[in-house]
Amino acid sequence: MSDGKSGEVTSASSKAPAANASAALDSKAAAKTVNTTRRRIVWACIWGYLGVNFLMFLRFFFPRALYEPNTVFDIGFPTDFALGIDQRFLMTNRVWVVREPDRLFVIFARCTHLGCTPEWKPAENKFKCPCHGSGYDSEGVNFEGPAPRPMDRSFVQLDPTGKITVDTSRLFVDDPRAGVNHFNDPGAFLNV
Repeated sequence: MSDGKSGEVTSASSKAPAANASAALDSKAAAKTVNTTRRRIVWACIWGYLGVNFLMFLRFFFPRALYEPNTVFDIGFPTDFALGIDQRFLMTNRVWVVREPDRLFVIFARCTHLGCTPEWKPAENKFKCPCHGSGYDSEGVNFEGPAPRPMDRSFVQLDPTGKITVDTSRLFVDDPRAGVNHFNDPGAFLNV
């Protein structure tokens, strides 16, 4: 009888270390899986960081350049313009050509309040700024809204062939509050 009992004890004790060994192997495998996943995440972060920096490095070779229209351009002959406001050059060069019976001048299409581009309203015979409601008459002089002064005029001259050349980098200002009026200076208009 003692032989049978010792056999049962031996088999039970041999099963316990086997179960402990398999549990230890499972926990090691689980730890290895966790460590492998953790390493993958770390390497993915490192490669992602390096990839973003590489893209920023490549972006350096493509500069952010603004391509603005030329500030000096020809608009044609004085006879090409009828009396009133001509809007042909508004989209390309941001100017209106104004022809009066005795003279021609070019208004730079920028509101003097915040720099928006006003719209010409032929029915109302005025320029109207869509941003804050500034109103200008057909000569670009402000009469309503928050605009502090009239719109600027661009430099105009006739070239040797008789074409009108406009330079929007040279503007003529009329500021009644400062006592400055350059609208009658040479180059602010052409006699026609």
